Amino acid sequence: MKACCAALAAVLLSIAMPAVSTLVSAADYPAPKQGDWIARDFKFHTGETMPELKLHYTTVGEPSGQPVLVLHGTGGSGTGMLGPSFGGELFGPGQPLDASKYYIILPDGIGHGKSSKPSDGMKTRFPKYNYDDMVEAQYRLVTEGLGVKHLRLVIGNSMGGMHTWLWGEKYPKAMDALIPMASQPTEMASRNWMMRRIMLDTIRNDPDYNGGNYTSQPRMMKYAATAYGIASIGGTLAYQAQAPTAAKADKMVDDRLATPITADANDFVYQWESSHDYNAGEKLEAIDASLLLINSADDERNPPETGITDAAMKRVKNGKLYLIPASTETRGHGTTGNAKFYSEQIRQLLQTAPQRTM
Repeated sequence: MKACCAALAAVLLSIAMPAVSTLVSAADYPAPKQGDWIARDFKFHTGETMPELKLHYTTVGEPSGQPVLVLHGTGGSGTGMLGPSFGGELFGPGQPLDASKYYIILPDGIGHGKSSKPSDGMKTRFPKYNYDDMVEAQYRLVTEGLGVKHLRLVIGNSMGGMHTWLWGEKYPKAMDALIPMASQPTEMASRNWMMRRIMLDTIRNDPDYNGGNYTSQPRMMKYAATAYGIASIGGTLAYQAQAPTAAKADKMVDDRLATPITADANDFVYQWESSHDYNAGEKLEAIDASLLLINSADDERNPPETGITDAAMKRVKNGKLYLIPASTETRGHGTTGNAKFYSEQIRQLLQTAPQRTM
């Protein structure tokens, strides 16, 4: 996930993780291929329909391999999952998702990357999408666009982790295994939503925003995103190690505020607001696939101490939790962006999860 939030990575992740190159070298795994597919007459949960919804995607490996769907986080894109800390740890020769054996599909979610989004021209006339819409679009891309009828694995991080839960419930026969990460299946609520709500209200209440009809990006977006990022990602122990004095803390804040935001404000608002009605907690018993939930003990957005996730996991018949211990090496909600913490757990799941058919 180091590079998964392309427009906002420097803001939400810069103090949590060092800067990295976007892609690993072609020698580490086969060169990624990109494409577009049009979902025609796509109906959103609001009842609105788009005659043509463009869905961009990246693939690694050949279609003859076992299909694996990889889902990115909020503000990210499929290509963002190709960086050294994720794709570089998983897609290479002998690694758990070796691209010589697997066909890796990395879509750009609705409103993200090169898929259809408000900034393409519709601005706030773009249909209000939610996670159910995003997952349905992914499903149509995989099955209709790419002709894949059954997946070996669906794996996603943060927003992609929440999408993974929904995949297991909406399409329980479509995959052998599920790995949601940095997520919980329960309703979007508590501090996680409160901070998102404040961030979004701050942007909307900026006079520069002008109801979404701005001529330049709202100036307060930088401050709103920075505040949310500091509060919800980075890790308590890591922050203490990196900023043990007021001077160092000020320097980190100054550096983040000095980093330009290239995100479009309408895209940004839509992306974060799409989580508002997320709740995968009502249909957990519908999940049939083998499920491995990977969370970090210091995840600010999904704190394990509430017991909510433990209670939910008891309702998943083929599920287990791997909780990464907190340390100065972990980065809170950003921990799962680095696959070195759990690559062996992925390998073990794929060695044991039964092969199923539609």
